[in-house]
Formats: sequence, C-alpha cells, structure tokens
Amino acid sequence: MSGFPWGDFAVGLAWSAGAAFGVMLVTFAVAVRKGVHRIVDVAWGLGFTVVVVVSFVASTGAGDPGRRTLVTVLTAVWGLRLAGHIARRGRGHGEDPRYEKLLARAPGNRNVYALRMVYVLQGALVWIVSLPVQAAQYVPGPMTGVAWAGTALWAVGVFFEAVGDDQLARFKKDPANKGRIMDRGLWRYTRHPNYFGDFCVWWGLFLIACDAPAAAAAGAVSPLLMSLLLTRGSGKRLLERHMARRPGYAEYAARTSGFFPLPPRR
Repeated sequence: MSGFPWGDFAVGLAWSAGAAFGVMLVTFAVAVRKGVHRIVDVAWGLGFTVVVVVSFVASTGAGDPGRRTLVTVLTAVWGLRLAGHIARRGRGHGEDPRYEKLLARAPGNRNVYALRMVYVLQGALVWIVSLPVQAAQYVPGPMTGVAWAGTALWAVGVFFEAVGDDQLARFKKDPANKGRIMDRGLWRYTRHPNYFGDFCVWWGLFLIACDAPAAAAAGAVSPLLMSLLLTRGSGKRLLERHMARRPGYAEYAARTSGFFPLPPRR
C-alpha cells in the first residue's frame, strides 16, 4: 500500500467529516423551525454532494485530475438527483411516519432526541459511505479498465434509480391506480429498482477507487455497508414489512425478484 498519501488523506477525512456533520446540523436547524424532521432525507443526497466537493478541494494536487473530476461529478449528479426527487415527493406532506414513530419513544425533548438518533447518525453514515469517493481523490495514475467498469456500473445504477422513481411517481399520480401495486416497467423485474440502483452506484464508485490497493482498502466498507442497509436495514426489509399489508402484494412478491432484476416468475 505504499505510494498512497495517507497523511493528506487523513487531513481530507477531517474536512469531510466536518462537512457531513455541518450539513446535518444546518438541516436540523431548518427542521426544528419547520417542525418536520422528514427533510433530513433530502440532506442525505446533499450531504454526499457537499462531502465530495470538499474532498475535491482538499485533495488539490494529490491525485489524478481526471479521476478526481469524474468521481466528483458522478457523486454530485447522484446526490443532487436523489435530493431533488425526495424533496418533490415530500412536498406538502407532514411528518414521515418513520420519524413520528421514532420520536414517540423520545425520553425527553423530541428535538434533542432527533438530533442524536437521526442527524448525528446520518452524518456519520454519509461520512463512512463516502469513503471510496474520498479515497479516489488521492489515487495517482490514470484510470484503468476497472475504474471504467465502475463508471459503467454507476450509469446502470442511476438508470434504475431515476427511471424506477419516475415510473412509480407517474403510477401514483393516476387516480385509477389507488390501492394497486406497481408492477410495470422496471418494477416487473425487481420489487426495488431504486434500491438496486443505489447498490450499483456505490459498488461502481468503489471500483473507481480500486486502481490503488490502499484506496480500495480504505473504501471497502462503503459498498458492503450500503448493501446491508439496502437489503437488511432501512431499505428493502423495512419497506416490504409495510407493504405486506397491501392487497395483492403477496402475489406480486411471489412472481417478482426481491432485489436483482430477473424475468417475472409464472
């Protein structure tokens, strides 16, 4: 793992940690003023965008300029699209039931409890998950086939996320679909095209850092953690527990792949 600028990387990690928690603290202040904590979900995508921009600036002169620019642009495009989508989806709605349920268990002040259990936790997750895009800023030398494969995988992921989100939004807008299960478009092949897209995005960004073994080691926790969150944590498992009560969902689940896109079963 020689040749990797560990000292510069450590300084960059400190700057990015400050950026991640700074975004969450600002979001917390806005949420308290509005009385709605669901806006923290918008800050998830924005947090990654701010972190990668701060990492790009902090790593000036350290890594390959082409890789630094590419990983910064890819992360920002993903983060800003996700933040915009969540902001549009939540416009005009009250508190998210997930946060309402969580804050109902607050032993004291609800806002202090939210700061500790939601904002600090999400800031830490943003910092940890973004490790490969931070490490990629310090990788010397031009990109290899592995990094370009990661870029292609990122593109597949953004396609599944963006198209899946758009298809679901248009389905929900049609009053004729009220109470029905979305089983069209990408949703015919996987019950979670958006989560599968997220999975591809972060494995792709990780591969861009893999041209340097040290950077790969520093960022390996990110795609593994995201895979766990998407399949076993707050993603697929939690959503399916909620959807299981919907009429027709059991039949949809029986014929549709749970995560990776596959032809529908008969």
